[in-house]
Amino acid sequence: MGAEREPERGAERVVVGDKRKLRLATASLAGCFGCHMSLLDIDERLFELVERVDFDRSPLTDIKHCGACDIGLIEGGICNAENVHVLREFRSHCKVLIAVGACAVNGGLPAQRNHLDLGQCLQEIYLTAPDIVGGKIPNDPELPLPLDKVHPIHEIVRIDYFIPGCPPSGDAIWKFLTDLLDGRTPRLGHPLLHFD
Repeated sequence: MGAEREPERGAERVVVGDKRKLRLATASLAGCFGCHMSLLDIDERLFELVERVDFDRSPLTDIKHCGACDIGLIEGGICNAENVHVLREFRSHCKVLIAVGACAVNGGLPAQRNHLDLGQCLQEIYLTAPDIVGGKIPNDPELPLPLDKVHPIHEIVRIDYFIPGCPPSGDAIWKFLTDLLDGRTPRLGHPLLHFD
């Protein structure tokens, strides 16, 4: 399956002036879930956030499928056909989509396999590794088909904002979200963004 980019559309704005609570959803693709942990690292400010947004799909709600949302936060890169499907569906439900973390922004650690041949990787892992006896490459129709390369999500769909980091800090996510909710253009600088 190819990793084709969705056609460009005009950027939608989140209306923050009205009194209704905005709907916010989160999703995770190929990554370690560290960006979701950073969202939880906003600690007691989660109570402030819940005053301003209703959570849709998120580990906080255990809702599995996204409804119509104002803001979507998505972490992880694209490494298989299921990731492509989930990302496209999520994008179609979110007015504003924010790529969170290195895996979503540039492929992150999962993209380190991009310089390797996928077939050789599968053989090494499942057939020829020193401790493998009678191995076989998984071929169950329930398993999503791997892509030849890991892709950042902007190669598949339009992204409105990017929050870099591995993972970004809870403070960076908080600042970004409150800027957006307050109608300001989100801006992150040092010390919220730093590379050690």
